[in-house]
Amino acid sequence: MRLVLASTSPRRCDLLASIGAVPDRLAAPDIDESVARGETPRAYVERVAREKARAVPRDADEIVLAGDTTIALGRRILGKPEDEADLRRMLGLLSGRRHRCLSGVCVIDGAGKERLRVSETVVAFKRLSSADIDWYVASGEGMGKAGGYAVQGRAAVFVRFLSGSPSGVVGLPVFETRALLESSGYRLG
Repeated sequence: MRLVLASTSPRRCDLLASIGAVPDRLAAPDIDESVARGETPRAYVERVAREKARAVPRDADEIVLAGDTTIALGRRILGKPEDEADLRRMLGLLSGRRHRCLSGVCVIDGAGKERLRVSETVVAFKRLSSADIDWYVASGEGMGKAGGYAVQGRAAVFVRFLSGSPSGVVGLPVFETRALLESSGYRLG
């Protein structure tokens, strides 16, 4: 079976490589990632991961893998910041608080059977000073990232507590991903 990653994320490629899975091809799915009215964070990541996987054409000898990660403060979903002001707002909301990182993974096997799992990780940030926020915003690292931060980068210095899947916070929970690939018939290297 050939593996198709419904993403062009270098982070997801690296995480897949860490479990012995190298995609045969990458395909960027074109879907609407807007949050539906009243949608919970868990329902959101499930829907988006599923839609990303379905949006990628596949042959009978291909398995498609897609993932989505979001940051949740209660029922509030923190997506990717639109600009620096939005990034500052998000960091202010996360300052000194626990939040959840939900990472959904969907695999569609050669027969068209869908399998889906969601990893939930609790992360707590230290209380961020204005200088902390200025430093992080100036780095540019938080742009394009769910919740406005990259835990594998500079934002690691803000994390005072993490319970769950570190790789899920980066963008692809490797434990769940490996189980889904194996149950779909994909042989890991």
